[in-house]
Amino acid sequence: MVDAQAQVRPGGRSAKVRAAVHHAVAQLLAEEPAEALTIPAIAARAGVHPTTVYRRWGSAAQLLGDVATSRFSGDVVVPDTGTLTGDLERWLGDVATDLTDPDTLALIRATIGSGPDGGCACLGDRHEQLSAIIERERSRGGRAPEVEHAADFLLGPLYYRAIFSAQPASSDWARELVATFLAASEALAA
Repeated sequence: MVDAQAQVRPGGRSAKVRAAVHHAVAQLLAEEPAEALTIPAIAARAGVHPTTVYRRWGSAAQLLGDVATSRFSGDVVVPDTGTLTGDLERWLGDVATDLTDPDTLALIRATIGSGPDGGCACLGDRHEQLSAIIERERSRGGRAPEVEHAADFLLGPLYYRAIFSAQPASSDWARELVATFLAASEALAA
């Protein structure tokens, strides 16, 4: 199996090829169902030979994982409002807004459908952001829930709504979810 991270070389032709291939994936997902996403189709759209794509990523699943990791890294800023409630409300509202973008949803669905590691590529940065919010609250001296508990309670319903329902989550809905989560966390801690 080819490790996509080991195959990335900074600058020059490598960076141009990576950008062209990532752009081709985004274009194809906007135009076609995920099932139509093949290495030859991606290569043709990117203007490179399929061997170039196979050599760098190994499979469509690994390529989708790389595109998702690139797309979801750093796109939502971790807020610092001074309170856990404010930080979670703003952050979850931003994630909810991000998940209303049809191109984002197409990438998430295709990546999840590409194999067992697909979901990890879509959520890794979200877990890091949530961890930063919770650790900041602890450094302030506040009581904060465990990251995994927060991810299950906050991200689970949000991603479920975005991916499987025709009812996208709004910022108001995200704020209500945060309030319910924090109230439940306080009740469990008492």
